[in-house]
Amino acid sequence: MEEYMLPCLNKKLFGVECMGCGTQRAFLLLFDGDFVGAFKMFPPIYTTVLLFLFIGLHLLDKSRNYQKLIIGLAISNAIIIVIAYFYKLIHY
Repeated sequence: MEEYMLPCLNKKLFGVECMGCGTQRAFLLLFDGDFVGAFKMFPPIYTTVLLFLFIGLHLLDKSRNYQKLIIGLAISNAIIIVIAYFYKLIHY
């Protein structure tokens, strides 16, 4: 499966990881059952999964309004992505 992953163009062109680096590998680790490894690879993996889950529910279930929950998850996911990115830059 890893041979089909997309490379990070930012890392290839500039030598610096982008804010989304590790997302594909984290999803692969989640599917393999390595939950701690997935978190270490990409800390916002769980909020990303929740965000996609509720977006899917919003598209399928029109009777309920998930809009506020989706916006809250998107904002918290963005904040976690930025914090994790700067933490990775400073400590690695």
